[in-house]
Amino acid sequence: MFTLVSFPVRYAETDQMGIVHHSNYPIWFEIGRTDHLRQLGRTYASLEEEGLLLPLVNLNCKYLAPAKYGDEIEVKTRIKKLTCVRIEFAYEVYNQQGTLLALGFTEHGWTDRKLKPINLSKKQPELYRLLQASL
Repeated sequence: MFTLVSFPVRYAETDQMGIVHHSNYPIWFEIGRTDHLRQLGRTYASLEEEGLLLPLVNLNCKYLAPAKYGDEIEVKTRIKKLTCVRIEFAYEVYNQQGTLLALGFTEHGWTDRKLKPINLSKKQPELYRLLQASL
């Protein structure tokens, strides 16, 4: 299940040529990821209040076409893989013309506040079932 979030390219995200700097895509992935969880009925803040953290383990981005100042960006996000200890999100970034600009994924580990790995299916079985159902 993909979720969609859209927003305009901000001037500060671009270089002198009006092209979005590559360092912004991981930020856009985060926007997609947090909105994906929100659309599933959970927020990052609620996870953190419950003592769950999602530190980044791996990030990949393949740039296909440039995003430019003035573009309306759409980030499609889905859960690509879920285990008891990790979650992987996949992202597709488009402009308003429907041009695919980038593909990426992030992989995160489920941990407690001390960054000790946890088994989500045991610690939060309802959340684990919710995430599994969205695959």
